Amino acid sequence: MRNRDDYRFLRLTDAMSAFNQRVNLIGIIAEYGTPTRSKGTDWFCCLRIVDESHNIYGLLVNLFGATQEKLPQVQASGDIILLSQVVMKTHNLETYALFNKKFSSFALYEGKYGVSHNPYQVSSNFRPRSQDMIFVDGLRKWVNNFQLETVSKQSILLRQLKEGEHLDLVCKILHIYQANQDEWMLFVWDGSDAPPLQLHSELKTEKENALPLQLEPQPLVRDTLCSFPAVGTILRVYVDEKNVKFNIASLTAGRWVKFVNLTFKAHEGLWCGVLTSSTKVRFVPNEDLIILERQRDFKKRLNSKLDRMPFTSFPWPYRVTEVDEVEDVPLFTLMDILTYSQVTAKFKCIVRVVAALPWTIEDFRSPDGTYRIRLTLEDPTARIHAFLYADDGEVFFEGHPPKDALVRKWNTLLGVVEVDSGDVIEYAPRNPPWILCCIKSYYVDKSDVWGSRKYRIFNTKLVC
Repeated sequence: MRNRDDYRFLRLTDAMSAFNQRVNLIGIIAEYGTPTRSKGTDWFCCLRIVDESHNIYGLLVNLFGATQEKLPQVQASGDIILLSQVVMKTHNLETYALFNKKFSSFALYEGKYGVSHNPYQVSSNFRPRSQDMIFVDGLRKWVNNFQLETVSKQSILLRQLKEGEHLDLVCKILHIYQANQDEWMLFVWDGSDAPPLQLHSELKTEKENALPLQLEPQPLVRDTLCSFPAVGTILRVYVDEKNVKFNIASLTAGRWVKFVNLTFKAHEGLWCGVLTSSTKVRFVPNEDLIILERQRDFKKRLNSKLDRMPFTSFPWPYRVTEVDEVEDVPLFTLMDILTYSQVTAKFKCIVRVVAALPWTIEDFRSPDGTYRIRLTLEDPTARIHAFLYADDGEVFFEGHPPKDALVRKWNTLLGVVEVDSGDVIEYAPRNPPWILCCIKSYYVDKSDVWGSRKYRIFNTKLVC
């Protein structure tokens, strides 16, 4: 690599100062973005490449092609790209290489583990030469001892989300859901817990306008849910192809990506991401250091008795409830419950009560005095409906307490804001506390045990 033919291939650090000149480059692909439509009729994608002279942040390469197929179809980060006659440009203080479809050309080679001297893709006007393989082999040897750092340290974790901001997120695509012909939703995850949101829904409207359990129009099928991790928030990311020219076909479940300039919003008390026209999507290799770190953290959470707790509930939830400790039962997440292998089981969870039906304490019991309340529970992984019924309600409320005491406890449980006099502040956002509770699953139809599966709260007392 030291005796490089600089006439044919410039080192990236030298190319950075060759403004408005046509240059030939060769480098390791550190990041590559999904192809998207340009403002005209062309397709566009971007790459970031490194070599031994410029291996920290790398050089951005913007490429245009008449069709998506004529753009580089990169098989993996770490592969090698040879670029001929690209023009060096600068924008917003960043230098980049511009590929012009009229006179530029490229060739793609396998990277670190490659042995073939034949490129696996070339542009139509690429002209190979025998000396090219000297540089390809040199880069393969160099990258063998170099760890690609493709993820910017500025990327956030889901636990650092802030509403209304445009941030970079590194995450794994778990599932791709088509809501209708032109609307898609990505389910993504990074192993961390998104912070709980304040709720702006009115409790009194729960019957007519219930707080949803999910943002997609219909619940996902059980097989899909069972493929999801049991800990960590699963973020819904909207892709509206009517407004965003985005190539959904280039994304696949199981792939790690980096969203650049992703918008974060709250909807019905749940976090979601929105891909806008300014959002870029880049693929990230599984061997990236940050990806490996996040996977290690995930395995640690799975193997710990307490790390299934929501991140913001540490070191332990407030003493709003008490549970009967009959045995050493570990903590479960709501996703654990949804994907449990048996229909009937008992669990201990840390959750928030975000809605109730009925809401007013006068309606908690039927005419014969039986408690019958549906609670909406959430944790960072999911939302479910769980019922307080009959004797379990008697335990939860410790019988039939005085109305004033019950109102105070109920408002605390649901995060209703009160003033010192005890009056409720109308339309104030709610922030329910984390509570400990026991949940059991059951079914109501023997002919459809999974389809009729329900949940009840038991062995739990409201003591706040």
